[in-house]
Amino acid sequence: MGNILHKSNERPDVLVHVAANVRRLRLAAALSQQALADRAGVSRRMLVNIEKGDVNVSLSMLDRLAEALGVLFYALVQPPDSEDSARIDEVAWVGRSPESRARLLASKPARQEVELWSWSLDPGEIYESAADDNGWHEMLVVIEGTLTLILGDCEVTIGTGDFHVYPSDQPYRYRNDGPCRLRFIRNVVH
Repeated sequence: MGNILHKSNERPDVLVHVAANVRRLRLAAALSQQALADRAGVSRRMLVNIEKGDVNVSLSMLDRLAEALGVLFYALVQPPDSEDSARIDEVAWVGRSPESRARLLASKPARQEVELWSWSLDPGEIYESAADDNGWHEMLVVIEGTLTLILGDCEVTIGTGDFHVYPSDQPYRYRNDGPCRLRFIRNVVH
């Protein structure tokens, strides 16, 4: 799974937000760094670096931290002083090409949580993800280009203006096999 902004030379705002939010939420829950690390299944050293904003953080690690803190994903990535908890609008993943990126636009609780993402992948770029927990689904809408979605041994091709909905409790990959930049919207629903 990709890391949050792993290619930048500067510390991106979203890492600063994650650092402040994890520390604030950990202290509010009266948890030591070791206790939170144990709950989330990460090393204490990794948690210390996350709270300092000095480490690449995978999206799955953020999911584990959110669960361990009893909050939804967006509570970790939103600006700490944000008045609108639904609006995130932060880059959360960058590929090898700086134009290949995922921007978490918004997140709102549904039964549990809904996330709205804007993605772009340059030609040849691939994003791989581990399986989500049972009950999670993704809804993809292609705005420009053609998305190859790989679900196990199955490949689904989604062209401009088309969409696909699938359970994401299995490993999946997004791939741009085309000659142009691919842009799509992703909703994650639980």
